[in-house]
Amino acid sequence: MSSPAPLEIWLRGPIAGVPPLLQPVAHALLQARDEVRTAMQDFPPELVNERPGGVASVGFHLQHLAGVLDRLLTYARQETLTEAQFAAFNAEVPPLAISHDTVEKLVQEFSSTVEKALAQLRATDEATLTEVRGVGRAQVPSTHLGLLFHAAEHTMRHLGQLLVTAQWVRSLA
Repeated sequence: MSSPAPLEIWLRGPIAGVPPLLQPVAHALLQARDEVRTAMQDFPPELVNERPGGVASVGFHLQHLAGVLDRLLTYARQETLTEAQFAAFNAEVPPLAISHDTVEKLVQEFSSTVEKALAQLRATDEATLTEVRGVGRAQVPSTHLGLLFHAAEHTMRHLGQLLVTAQWVRSLA
């Protein structure tokens, strides 16, 4: 008899040190990290750039997950993007140069970005959540909470696309 599947992260209780209003953000990011690790385990690097039906590749989603999370967290801190962040954004355009450890490196980069996000959430004062934050070069107004929520939502959106594309390209291989 197999053991029951572990509970999803949001059902396991609060994440230590994360303010109560930001628990859903932390839960979503941790869930995404776990699902990326599972889905990419033993993923063949030669499939990273495949685009069946013209959809975005697994490599794009892996890069974008880390990159967009990093950028949204920067705006949430009321900072502007660095040259390195712009370079990373421009590098999200496939195809990726692939090697035997491409997938592992991309998964680790996303995992590290999630850890940085958790540290930022732990350091966030809930009293700032309704404060205005500018997004992008145009500084389109949002709120601190809006940015953090969108970071979680956008991460989950690309996770879903990654999971489907990874399964699709594996089935075609």
